[in-house]
Amino acid sequence: MTGVGLSWQRREPPLEAVAVLALGSAVPALAAATRFRLESGCRLAVVADGSTPKGLALLVLGEARDLPWADGARYLGTEGGVLVPTTARPQPGASLWRAALGAADGQLCVLVPGHALVGDRPVPGCDPADLDRFLVPDGATVEGGRT
Repeated sequence: MTGVGLSWQRREPPLEAVAVLALGSAVPALAAATRFRLESGCRLAVVADGSTPKGLALLVLGEARDLPWADGARYLGTEGGVLVPTTARPQPGASLWRAALGAADGQLCVLVPGHALVGDRPVPGCDPADLDRFLVPDGATVEGGRT
């Protein structure tokens, strides 16, 4: 069996952002920014995955104008039914990777350098308090000893 390598090319112009992804140590900053945007009335959908090579992944979906910003997070756009970085194009094309990753119709599929995620689409309208558990890095404590 022969494998196909994934490579990335710079994309110009960038795709419109429909999501933002944080991995590992970037998760707490994105969680805090997302909580603020939710409390401000933005309608966002949030999904977390703890099974990535960098540990935790936090994905936030919404309208470009509502998406939060955080250091280390990547903005994603849609190509071929796959969320990919807004400024990078996967080779071979995203739709081929969607099939190779086994994403079913209606499932969310994310492809970024070094990571691929497939899962159910989250429903917009996350409770801001649901993000509290992601506000501090693993093993850290906040005032009062709570993590």
